Amino acid sequence: MVSSRKKTVKKQVYTGNRRRILFPVAFLLLSFLLMILPLEGFVSSVKTVLSYVFIPQVRLAHGTVKYAEGVHQTVQELLNAHHENRLLKQQIEMEHLLASQAQTVFQENQRLAAALELRPELPWQGVWAKVAYREPSQWNSVIIDKGSADGITERCAVLSLEQGKEGLAGVVVEVTENTAKVLLVRDEDFSAAVMLEKGQEEGLLVGGGAHAVRIKYLPLGAEIAKGDKVFTSATSSIFPAGILVGSVRAVRDDGSFQTAQTVEVDPLIRSAAVKEVFVLFKPEEPAKEATYVETL
Repeated sequence: MVSSRKKTVKKQVYTGNRRRILFPVAFLLLSFLLMILPLEGFVSSVKTVLSYVFIPQVRLAHGTVKYAEGVHQTVQELLNAHHENRLLKQQIEMEHLLASQAQTVFQENQRLAAALELRPELPWQGVWAKVAYREPSQWNSVIIDKGSADGITERCAVLSLEQGKEGLAGVVVEVTENTAKVLLVRDEDFSAAVMLEKGQEEGLLVGGGAHAVRIKYLPLGAEIAKGDKVFTSATSSIFPAGILVGSVRAVRDDGSFQTAQTVEVDPLIRSAAVKEVFVLFKPEEPAKEATYVETL
C-alpha cells in the first residue's frame, strides 16, 4: 500500500516536472516557427495574438498606442474646432464689414439725393466730387477725386451740404490732373469777405483751427445778435456773393479800446462731415478787345 502511494507521488512529480519542461520547450518551438514562417495571412494573426497574450511589453505598448491614438484624435478635434472658430470669426467680421459698407452706401445715396435737389435757380456752375483722402496732420483740409481734367482750378470756391442746405465748405488751393486739395473754412489759413444778413455789415471771416471761426473788422455800431446768418460778400475776389457760411454764435468783448467788433461763427458745414463737395467753376473773364491807334 505504502509502495503504491510512493509510486503515485513519484509519477505525479515526474509528470509535473515534465510539463514544466515541455511547456517552455513548446513555446520556444512555436515562437521559432512563427519567426521563420512568412508573416502573411493566418500566421501573422496568430503571431500577433500570442505576442499580446504572453509578452507583457506588447500589451503595454498596445495600450500606449491606443492612448496615443486617443490623444491624437482629441488634439485633432481641438485643432479642427479652433480652425472652425477662426473661420466663423472671419465670417462674422466680413458680415459686419459688409453691413457697415451697406450703411455707408445708403448714407452716401441719401446725401447725393439731397445734392441733386440743389436749387436749380442758383447761377453757379461746377462739378461734384468725393472726398478721397484726409491729411492726418491737416484735418481741416481734404483731397477730392476731381482735378484740372474736370475743369477745377486753384481758388475755386467749394460748397457742400449739411442738413439739406448748401453752404460754403472751403476753397481749392492745389490742383493736379485728377485730384485737388480743398482748404476748409475752419483752417487757420482760410479767409473770406462776408456780410451779415441783418444790416449788411461786412467783415473778414477767418478760420481758427482748433479755436472758433471769427469775423473781424465789423463796425462797432453794428447790431449783431446770436443766430444771425452769415453769407459771402459781393466784395470777395474768390467766392460768389450769397453763399451761406453759418450763423453768429457770440459777440466777443476784446476790451475797452475796441475799434471794431469781433464775432464768433458756427460754420454750417462741419469739417469732419464733409463727404461730397460741389466745386464752382470760376467765371470766364471776357476777352479784351484789341485797340488800334492810327498815326497820321
